Amino acid sequence: MMRKNVFYLFSLLVMLVSCDSKTVLKDNYDIPDAQWYIKDVPTFTFEINDTTVAYNVFYNVRNNRAYPYYNLYLTHYLYDSTGKAIHQKLDELNLFDPVTGKKLGEGIGDVYDHKILAFKDFKFKKTGKYRIQVKQYMRQDPLQDLVSVGFTIEKGTK
Repeated sequence: MMRKNVFYLFSLLVMLVSCDSKTVLKDNYDIPDAQWYIKDVPTFTFEINDTTVAYNVFYNVRNNRAYPYYNLYLTHYLYDSTGKAIHQKLDELNLFDPVTGKKLGEGIGDVYDHKILAFKDFKFKKTGKYRIQVKQYMRQDPLQDLVSVGFTIEKGTK
């Protein structure tokens, strides 16, 4: 009986800690065999219920140490519920220091996680469903040693 109560208490604690009212989306696409083809365009959907605050949008990138470049070019496309593109941009993300080659991000062993700001203090004009897509914009097809890519969208302070 005691074990059962401890299990329930632990489960409740994990749920409370993992709930983050600021996070609107945190989702990743696992890239098959760590080979990202240009034709693969991961899409993420989310809902905005509060238009009074600004939102910060982050790229989530996971790469292997063997990734052949220090940087990664990505283009994101943000669409409203009607399918209209409301924001898009080509971004350069540094995964390794361009001079020293030192890894950036967090990781253990040969896999590194990066949370990199894509755009800050974005105001959604309407509530509703949105979708965001990401394309790799490198010249290599497929791009090797990228494990996953995704987005985190959080409510800002404004």
